[in-house]
Amino acid sequence: MPRGPKPTPITLTDDERAKLTDWACRPTSAQRLALRAHIALAAAAGHPNAAIAADLRVTVPTVRKWRDRFADRRLEGLADEPRPGAPRTITDEQVEAAVTRTLESRPADATHWSTRSLARALGLSQTAVARIWHTFGLKPHRRGSFKLSTDPFFVEKVRDIVGLYLAPPDRAIVLCVDEKSQVQALDRTQPAQPLLPGRPEKASHDYVRHGTTSLFAALDVATGKVIGTCHRRHRHQEFLAFLDHLDATLARRPRTTVHVVMDNYGTHKHPRVREWFVRHPQFVPHFTPTSSSWLNQVERFFAQITERRIRRGAFKSVAELEQAIEDYLRAHNQKPRPFVWTKTADLILHKVRKLAERLAPPENQQRTCNSGH
Repeated sequence: MPRGPKPTPITLTDDERAKLTDWACRPTSAQRLALRAHIALAAAAGHPNAAIAADLRVTVPTVRKWRDRFADRRLEGLADEPRPGAPRTITDEQVEAAVTRTLESRPADATHWSTRSLARALGLSQTAVARIWHTFGLKPHRRGSFKLSTDPFFVEKVRDIVGLYLAPPDRAIVLCVDEKSQVQALDRTQPAQPLLPGRPEKASHDYVRHGTTSLFAALDVATGKVIGTCHRRHRHQEFLAFLDHLDATLARRPRTTVHVVMDNYGTHKHPRVREWFVRHPQFVPHFTPTSSSWLNQVERFFAQITERRIRRGAFKSVAELEQAIEDYLRAHNQKPRPFVWTKTADLILHKVRKLAERLAPPENQQRTCNSGH
């Protein structure tokens, strides 16, 4: 069988190995630079191109390219090629300093850097800092949110629920059940100005409250249909009434097991609710891990109805709000479309593991990194 060219051997100095390890392991390194550093470290360890490509999930030509670039030009070879245009006025050291300062420090008088404050600190122009941030995808002014579940049975629950989504049992229904509580019937204090060419719809910022309702909903994962009812209160009594409504609605499907996916809200685990499931063995409860409501697909439907019908609506009474919700459910069920779940349990758990590693103390991060390439 014909073989390709023999891989270029790589031998590292102590300084090169330290720099490559820093690029590969530092959480704030650019992904493309960290990948190239991993390739160079693996090549120096004597691994063939095919093995490196499989381990890093890249193509063999990619591995060969950066191995050869490093062999020819060492550390500088891992940087991107210069592009045509005017000569650069900012050095690589200045770019690295701007990125490192942005990621690893804060100004003394603020929680995050601005382009102007960082420019003053580094002696660069504000435009130069803005370009560097744009190139590396840095947005210090923005902040997202996350919550890492501490459920001791997180892995088991993820595999259980994702298994229902991707490979549901035969002759079974999978329902995602939850409540959208405290939906407010809000009316604007002044009439809205309609949408016009070149001008968006406008509404007054203040409003009048007319009360609240709670939407109890069950999303059929297979069809996308939603069974929903509104109740003025949000207790286990209302949840039991909704379960009875589900049982009556699905009564036309005898001998069908109904898998019910719910979160850990206290109402769902009330003793009377547990008794209801015991009396109705065809309904099988499944609970998402704590702080993991994103596993419940009905949350996606709640976001949809909020965006399309509730948030920008004006309601003069709770009854009017409930009628709007019922109309939306009726229209939705005429042409339902299921949400397509694509992530396997292994992919989810791998992503959660990587997040947990980033949250680990620095000494644990270094030990994890050293155990790899």
